Amino acid sequence: MTSISVKTRVKPDGTVQVAVPTGLPESDVDVLLLIQPVDRGSAKGLKAWPEGFFEQTYGCMAEDPLPRIPDLPHEAREKLL
Repeated sequence: MTSISVKTRVKPDGTVQVAVPTGLPESDVDVLLLIQPVDRGSAKGLKAWPEGFFEQTYGCMAEDPLPRIPDLPHEAREKLL
């Protein structure tokens, strides 16, 4: 038994078309299709930025930028033969 998860979009006519490559030879199989709407407000749903997020936060650290510390010295290694 193989479990395959696929996200797709419902067409305007209310149908869903799913084509899933299984890697199985041509044969009869049982297919279980579970349709669950995406809850956009939960952690499982699509993660989107809140409305106006970028407009409110863009350039907010222009006067006090984060300092960039110098790089650490590179490790000396033996040469490969």
